Amino acid sequence: MTYKCGIVGVSGGRANGHADAYIHIPRGRLACIATRTRANLDAFGERWNVDSRYTDYREMFEREKPDLVHVNTPPDVRLEVMEAADGAGVGALIIEKPLAIQAEDYAAIREFANGAKVKVAINHQLQFHPRRRQLQTLVHEGAIGAVRLVDASARMNMAYQGTHVLQSMAGFYPQGEPESIFAQVSGGEALMEGRKQHYAPDATMVTIRYKDGASGLLRCGTNAPYVLAGDARTNVHKQITVYGTEGFVHWSMWGWESFIRGQHAGGSHNYPDEDILGQAAMTEAAFDWLEDDDQLHPLNLDAALLDFHILLKAYMSGLHRREETLASELQPGLIDALRQALAG
Repeated sequence: MTYKCGIVGVSGGRANGHADAYIHIPRGRLACIATRTRANLDAFGERWNVDSRYTDYREMFEREKPDLVHVNTPPDVRLEVMEAADGAGVGALIIEKPLAIQAEDYAAIREFANGAKVKVAINHQLQFHPRRRQLQTLVHEGAIGAVRLVDASARMNMAYQGTHVLQSMAGFYPQGEPESIFAQVSGGEALMEGRKQHYAPDATMVTIRYKDGASGLLRCGTNAPYVLAGDARTNVHKQITVYGTEGFVHWSMWGWESFIRGQHAGGSHNYPDEDILGQAAMTEAAFDWLEDDDQLHPLNLDAALLDFHILLKAYMSGLHRREETLASELQPGLIDALRQALAG
């Protein structure tokens, strides 16, 4: 079976990555696109040879009946796209991160998830990078022994890459259940109102205490380490290291390393090459889920909501200088509260 696929939001560069991956997606065909600006819509359609073009995604859903849609909208309209897709009978959505920005968005999407029929995954394609999958498998199969510490970071702020980092931690250590969350936040420049609405503190550090005794360390923003020395770009410094009783594995956007029972290995990889294959594999996993409800996508909406819940509790911990748990009530107006606390 060949699945009919579409993209909502093709004015930004990220949509090109989705389209480019279809050369590696044998079960899918990019058949329709939607974006509000006609010139951008036509330019993208011409580049990727897509004739069915819409300035209204609701019309595209109703007329085209796509099986799967990639959603590249700003965070504040994620929910309305999900609701429209669910109402139109779209089979699955792959939604760009971040899923939301603050507690009110999270609560509304959580309520939607309780009754929705459309299958939703979040576009954390790193989970499916070939090298990442190899290292994740080593950890899952016990090669490094019992996990003791998961250390992950990114130089972009929590709204841009915080859920990437949290998903990486969950991808390597899916059995980790957070018992408590303690965080520090600083810097208000990225909380200033702007077009992209990716509001977050400039720097965030989070420690997670898991119920089995392991720990997690997350750093996002200006306090995160550089992966490539001397490279000032903020988007190229994602990394994760998982330490166990028998060794460790390390992944970054450009290289990898392992030290297991006295044996050292490592090397480099090309991030763009890995990324297109990861994007394709992530989409193919959505087709598996469409065909079989038991083939739950690892980037499913419930998993993404858990990651975002941890992010929100980190904000609350940083604001109030105390440990938080997932059981405590979420604070409304978190972004405004952070803005007031970190301004100046």
